[in-house]
Amino acid sequence: MNDAEPVNTRIEQLETRIAHQDRTIEDLNKSVTEQWRQIEALGKQVERMVARLRDVEDNASPRAAEPPPPHY
Repeated sequence: MNDAEPVNTRIEQLETRIAHQDRTIEDLNKSVTEQWRQIEALGKQVERMVARLRDVEDNASPRAAEPPPPHY
């Protein structure tokens, strides 16, 4: 029985360690998944902002096309 006790203790320690590692992996997976969602949302937001900026640039009238003021 003396030899079996250290083996059982080691097995229990390993099982405990694995349980903690599994929980850590699940927590990290949740974090990565949430960050990926945020990255995708930010990417879409940037795309919309670029499209709006292009629209504004396309619709802006160039200053050179304006006639000079009447006092010239």
